[in-house]
Parts: sequence; structure tokens; C-alpha cells
Amino acid sequence: MTGDPEPISAQARRALEQELADLRDERRLVAGTLRESSASAGDQADQADQLRRADQLGRLDRRIEDITERLREAAAAGPAPTDVVGVGSTVTVRFPDGETETLRIGEVAEALDQTLVTADSPLGRALLGRRPGDTVRYDTPDGPAAAVLVSIGEPPAS
Repeated sequence: MTGDPEPISAQARRALEQELADLRDERRLVAGTLRESSASAGDQADQADQLRRADQLGRLDRRIEDITERLREAAAAGPAPTDVVGVGSTVTVRFPDGETETLRIGEVAEALDQTLVTADSPLGRALLGRRPGDTVRYDTPDGPAAAVLVSIGEPPAS
């Protein structure tokens, strides 16, 4: 990653926006129970529960802040690049066995998405900043591997 704001795909943006909405709902619930419990004087168990809820509220606030900042950065970054690979790019790569795959470069792994390669994975790191025609080398659990970056952007319809 370059330190500049990184774009994200529309799918990743929707996932972050949904997570943000869910976190805000959860925060409202936790804050409500914290106010209710602080209104009544209680024993040490009540005080411990109150501290746990306050900690939970802090964690929720930090995650809400992180997501809000990431969405703001993505908006400033604009669309994913089409001349070099960046976060949010869709790429087609060819492996030494001749197989080609179209993958998305993302920053967060999304459940059940076999086409997503995270930017901090070995292949993702190798692809960042590369151009079509470049050969990338990366490490796998089975040893060194290579692939050729065929194209950036959605593959043409067949």
C-alpha cells in the first residue's frame, strides 16, 4: 500500500456500509442498557457488568470510527485504477499451467468469495502496482510461485 487513500470496490463499500449500520444499531442498544443500569445503584456484580458494557461501547466506537474513516478515504481516492493494480482492481492472471483466473484485489476477506485476493496476501502484495504483461513472483505454502498479469479491469464478455 502506498499511504495514499486506497479505493475500494462497490461490493466492499456495501459490506462496510452494512457493517457500519449494524454497529450503530448495536451501539444504541448497548448505550441504552448502560444508561438504564447506571440509574440504579447496584452491587459489585452490577458495577462489573456496567464496566463490561462501557468497554464494549468503546470497542464499538473505535470500529465505527475506523469504518467511517475508511469510507471517507475511499471516497477521496475515487475509482479503482485501471492502469496499475491497486486495492479495488479486478485483474486477470495466467498461471504457469496455462489456467487464467479473474480476481478482485480487496483489503478485507469476504466470506465465501473465492475471487477475492486480499492486498496483504502474498499474491495481492505481488500484484499491487503492477501493469499488464508483468510477471509476479510470490510465496505459497508449497513454495515459490509465479503468475503473469494479463489485464486489469473486468474481462471482456465471452
